[in-house]
Amino acid sequence: MDENQENDNRDEDNMSDESNEVQESNDRQNDLNSSTTDDVSIGPGVIADEPGIALASDVLPENILILPIQQRPLFPGLTVPLQIGSTHVPKIVEALNKQTHSVVGLVLTKESQEDDPLLADLYDYGTAARVLRFGEMDGSIQILVQTLRRFRVISEEKQDILRFWKVKYFEDRDQQPGDDLKAYTMAILSSVKDLLKLNPLFQEQLKMLLVNFNYNQPGLIMDLTASMLTAEGEKLQEILETIPLLTRAEKLLRLMREEIQLLNLQEKIKKSIEEKISKQQKEFFLREQLKAIKHELGLEKDDREAELEKFQERLKDLKPDKEALKVIQSEMEKLTLLEPASPEYTVSRNYLDWLTSIPWGVYSEDSFDIKKAREILDRDHYGLDDVKERILEFISTGWKTGHISGSIVCFVGPPGVGKTSIGRSVAEALNRKFYRFSLGGMRDEAEIKGHRRTYIGAMPGKFIQSLKTVGTANPVIMLDEIDKVGKSFQGDPASALLEVLDPAQNADFLDHYLDVRFDLSRILFITTANQLDTIPPALMDRMEVIKLAGYIMEEKIQIARRYLIPRALSEHGLKETDVEITEDGLRFIIDRYAREAGVRNLENRIKKIMRKTTLFHAEGRDNPARITVENIPDYLGQPVFPEEMLYNKSTPGVVIGLAWTSMGGATLHIEATDIKSEKGSYKQTGQLGDVMKESAEIAYSYIRAQAERYGIGADYFDRNFIHLHVPAGATPKDGPSAGVTMALAIYSLARKLPVRSGIAMTGELTLTGKVLPVGGIKEKIIAARRVEIMELILPRDNLKDYKELPDYIRQGMKVYFVNYFDDVIKICYDGNGVQSRTT
Repeated sequence: MDENQENDNRDEDNMSDESNEVQESNDRQNDLNSSTTDDVSIGPGVIADEPGIALASDVLPENILILPIQQRPLFPGLTVPLQIGSTHVPKIVEALNKQTHSVVGLVLTKESQEDDPLLADLYDYGTAARVLRFGEMDGSIQILVQTLRRFRVISEEKQDILRFWKVKYFEDRDQQPGDDLKAYTMAILSSVKDLLKLNPLFQEQLKMLLVNFNYNQPGLIMDLTASMLTAEGEKLQEILETIPLLTRAEKLLRLMREEIQLLNLQEKIKKSIEEKISKQQKEFFLREQLKAIKHELGLEKDDREAELEKFQERLKDLKPDKEALKVIQSEMEKLTLLEPASPEYTVSRNYLDWLTSIPWGVYSEDSFDIKKAREILDRDHYGLDDVKERILEFISTGWKTGHISGSIVCFVGPPGVGKTSIGRSVAEALNRKFYRFSLGGMRDEAEIKGHRRTYIGAMPGKFIQSLKTVGTANPVIMLDEIDKVGKSFQGDPASALLEVLDPAQNADFLDHYLDVRFDLSRILFITTANQLDTIPPALMDRMEVIKLAGYIMEEKIQIARRYLIPRALSEHGLKETDVEITEDGLRFIIDRYAREAGVRNLENRIKKIMRKTTLFHAEGRDNPARITVENIPDYLGQPVFPEEMLYNKSTPGVVIGLAWTSMGGATLHIEATDIKSEKGSYKQTGQLGDVMKESAEIAYSYIRAQAERYGIGADYFDRNFIHLHVPAGATPKDGPSAGVTMALAIYSLARKLPVRSGIAMTGELTLTGKVLPVGGIKEKIIAARRVEIMELILPRDNLKDYKELPDYIRQGMKVYFVNYFDDVIKICYDGNGVQSRTT
């Protein structure tokens, strides 16, 4: 007979012996019904028959194999199946086969050890159990056991990975309980009945407990009751380790009360949820019944019919072209065939919603009243006469032709000069709706031309969205920050704008989402930018550029008095008598705190004064605030900009130049110095860009080449190291317009002749001494006026730009227009220091 056959026969013998012993035990229990081994169930949690007490000490061995169990301990009196997973299952099977008895110890692990429970730490108390059957399956061992009695470890012996304990057993003998123990047992049974009402999971087992056991077995009643609880393993282990019955009963009752409270809370939550669900279901059924009744009576239509009627009603006020009308009708027919629950229904409904929401053929009536337009522009903006004149020219063209179309205007200027607000005024003057959105940082082409309808969350582009918002097909749409459009792998929005802003193409604009052409030619597009360099040439070619230069001191004062101060007073709840800003104080704020070309920073400074005043009022100081030069630092802190000081005229090598920045015009003090050196060389500093470095090198080369004619020593440049610096060093600078200024600084240094004070200049210089035109003339002149420089030297070719300037900017200025650098020297030195140039 092979080894497997021997194991099978041994298992059968164990089962037979076990059945006989259980039968003998049942016969000795007069208060219980007799039963046989056929009545023993292998299901979880079934009550087992207690073996005979008289023979227990003889049957249970002193040394037993320990099997770890996880999650919760097992109590005496149960027949339960167990499954133990471990990499050492063959060793467990071998040990069970070698035993001369069928008893093992079941001990709870202190912490979960899923990989191999044999390695986990164990509690000192466990439950002895008789193995009724066992078998190996899929890397784990399945055992059917009958739990018998508590035990405590005395000593441990390890054989390889397996543990063998010498244990001491604890017996709960059948006895007539005293009054205290009987009272505890009755309380436990009463709590068991409460659990029956709340938790149906163990009803059958609990009913068997109440029927089959009496008060002479209080320990068994407690153990079986504890095994039914859902408490944590640590709390159940504490009950297992409690030997005195009174103490055990007290702990068990406390645990049962917690269980009952938890079940009551669960029942309360369950009822609350059921009530809500029941109410919602009831309301749903009632609504469906009401809807069906109304539908039968013709009082209400279903969702699909209601949607179709809504779309038909919208179409009555629209005038779509033949292509669009065909698509709309086709989609409506498609919608009637789709089920409302289908995803395609939602896509089709949203598509129809957009098609019937945009203003097909809906136009607002234009107003070409030039007088009214001029009043609106003068009301909202001070100065900017040249800009207003250009805008009125556009409006007058509409007055003559009856419509304004094909016009794309681009306002270019520093921040805060009123580009966006002018767009609003234009819309009001034309009696059109106004819509604005920013292109700054836009990287996705779909923002312009829409998404394909097949994408989740697809929607039209910004232009179609704007038309739906304003409700007319001829609004004024302002595209802010067109010079800051981004570009990414998702497309080039600037290229997508070409179709929108091209008068020859936008009459048939095709949005990817609509997939139907829409006429954008009646829209007046106004774009804004701080500079033109970053705008693609193809896009620039489609726009009419109107430049807005910065404001001079007098203009800022008027803007502050007319607009900024009254608006700030109103926003902060103050009266005119609460705050007074003196004329000198306002000039000081503009010059030392808000020197930028625009007025946005000036407005912020005025608001800060108002906030400070409201704080004083909140603290009980209601005296009117009078803002003067002396107390402005108390409101605004120390000045941001230092006072611009002009260099002393006795400083050779220092010349004042004029520069243009995105913030407006600025003045530059270009300095040059020489250092004795055996070998002449040249260096420039001041964080100059490549173009400006080239201008500096041209200036040095030109003066050195013309040294003899200009009266400079022949060996001056061979014996001196020339250093050219453009403050401030932390500010990046670039451009060719400082060429003349740098050449004059080197000339002044070499001749040791200071340039007379009160004069500034700009212009590009060539190697032959020719002075070329530059840009930003208006901004540069404004910057000169700001520091009270009234004499300027400009290139001859910029005369036309100067003549276009308003009279109030040119007033008091003395401007020299030059063709060659020799002319610059004659002007700065009153004709001295240069020989006649033959040309």
